[in-house]
Amino acid sequence: MADQDIEQAVSRALDEAPERNFRETVDLAINLRDLDLNDPSNRVDESVVLPKGTGQETRIVVFAEGETALRAEDVADDVLDGDDLEDLGDDDDEAKDLADDTDFFIAEASMMQDIGRELGTVLGPRGKMPEPLQPDDDVVETVERMKNTVQLRSGDRRTFHTRVGAEDMDPEAIADNVDVILRRLHADLEKGPLNVDAVYVKTTMGPAVEVA
Repeated sequence: MADQDIEQAVSRALDEAPERNFRETVDLAINLRDLDLNDPSNRVDESVVLPKGTGQETRIVVFAEGETALRAEDVADDVLDGDDLEDLGDDDDEAKDLADDTDFFIAEASMMQDIGRELGTVLGPRGKMPEPLQPDDDVVETVERMKNTVQLRSGDRRTFHTRVGAEDMDPEAIADNVDVILRRLHADLEKGPLNVDAVYVKTTMGPAVEVA
């Protein structure tokens, strides 16, 4: 259960957002301090499963063969095999388009080496290298989990953003998502909350409201 300060900030952000003719996302803006982000070990790079979901469609592509590929077809947006991988490796533009249009990739562990060779230069810099699927992992469960996952990734920037919901979600549900993200962030940073300068919540086009 998120604390009242977070829920109040979310409610204000939703209330103050002007009417739009599209469904806005709700985003969290995080400002860091007292960290040398030129040192990659200080950068934030985490995948966080939101307890109340993202409120948005999350596009997931699976690299798989055989039975795993068949099972993935029911839940993933696209399933690609070894031949598709080779084709993408030969077409840089198509590979870049796929990477930019996809939120997460999942791949059978046995295909990871080939993916690194064929697509590493495209997926790596975008932070889109696939989550490896081990032989004992259930591809359906993995896809469903990734649909509720967001990335916390600062790179070398002091301020970064992540999605925490959609404007038509209940404020309490969005606040629960924010709470989970902040707890993960505090656990990940060298000085915990002391490395966080400020946190704001806002809709896509709405004003930013500081989370106390």
